[in-house]
Amino acid sequence: MSFMKNTKKRALLLFGGRSGEHEVSLRSAASVLKFMDRNLFEPVLVAIEKSGRWVLQPEIPVDRIPASLPIVSGEEVYLAPYPKSGGSALSFAADSKKTLSIDVVFPVMHGTFCEDGTLQGLFELAEVPYVGCGVLASSVGMDKVFAKRAFETAGIPITPYRVATKDMEPGSVMGELGFPCFVKPANSGSSVGVHKVKKRADLEDALFDAFKYDTVVLIEKALTVREIELAVLELPGTGEIWVSQPGELKVNHEFYSYEAKYLDENGAVPLLPAPISPEQAEEAKRMAKAAFQALQCSGMARVDLFLDQATGGFVLNEINTLPGFTSISMYPKMCEHSGIPYPTLITRLFETAIERHQKRSELVRDFVIPTS
Repeated sequence: MSFMKNTKKRALLLFGGRSGEHEVSLRSAASVLKFMDRNLFEPVLVAIEKSGRWVLQPEIPVDRIPASLPIVSGEEVYLAPYPKSGGSALSFAADSKKTLSIDVVFPVMHGTFCEDGTLQGLFELAEVPYVGCGVLASSVGMDKVFAKRAFETAGIPITPYRVATKDMEPGSVMGELGFPCFVKPANSGSSVGVHKVKKRADLEDALFDAFKYDTVVLIEKALTVREIELAVLELPGTGEIWVSQPGELKVNHEFYSYEAKYLDENGAVPLLPAPISPEQAEEAKRMAKAAFQALQCSGMARVDLFLDQATGGFVLNEINTLPGFTSISMYPKMCEHSGIPYPTLITRLFETAIERHQKRSELVRDFVIPTS
């Protein structure tokens, strides 16, 4: 599938959101807006405030796009949880009869209520094409515990782990994991609420902070590893699952924390390609594709692996179904290094979203009992 210039699509860029990664989304959206092909797409900007309100944003000239999109006051809009006659459209809160048609949505958002299947469910109800994974893959991919269980079932190596809930005693969940270990909210991204715990005395404080972000917490054995990442992309037209060459993040902090990712410009150095053997690169690509398929992903995902320096083998860390799209994010950088420039990447994501929507719209939604 390819778009012709005389069939320009109106693309809704949705950013912000009610999550701890709100600010990261503003930066990702700025990059997508900057690099999307204006000959093919007409951007419509809608910000989701931290309160949850959807607010239509003014146009921004290409040469004036800032590093992080601001959120300014504007008309409140919403996406009705049912299809509008005549196609997909935003409705205006002040006048529900007033609409703004859209052809496809790119939810340039991260974290809770953004990439965990909730927003994707709304898109499905509204019958609007959208970039990224569907409800199931988004939900499971966001939940680190259920993702691990899915990967285990698929036979993909993972790090040893335990699951903690608030009613458990801190020491009772450790089992034989030992220290150091990582404590992570089950549903969060960008390393929000993540702690490396080196001794039992610090475990309770780490759990207390992680439980601020979720009711379930993942505890993982800390391995001595190298961080290897891969970009996975579903190609339009063929549905082929394309995997980039592996990249490596050489982290200059104790682990790849929020600060290392977004606050310290020297927090991590990307190495493209990763300095690993050809055989290791092929194994990493195989595992990334297997992880994508295990969760029934579509569109895109970033797969994060650990190269265990003790064993020399890979284990799967996690999958990110709406990876960061900032100017320094690994997903677009790995795609570009492997032959897919940022503007082409965005176009292919939009094409795949529309193709998938067209295929799903052909499914039968009702059942009529045949009469004899």
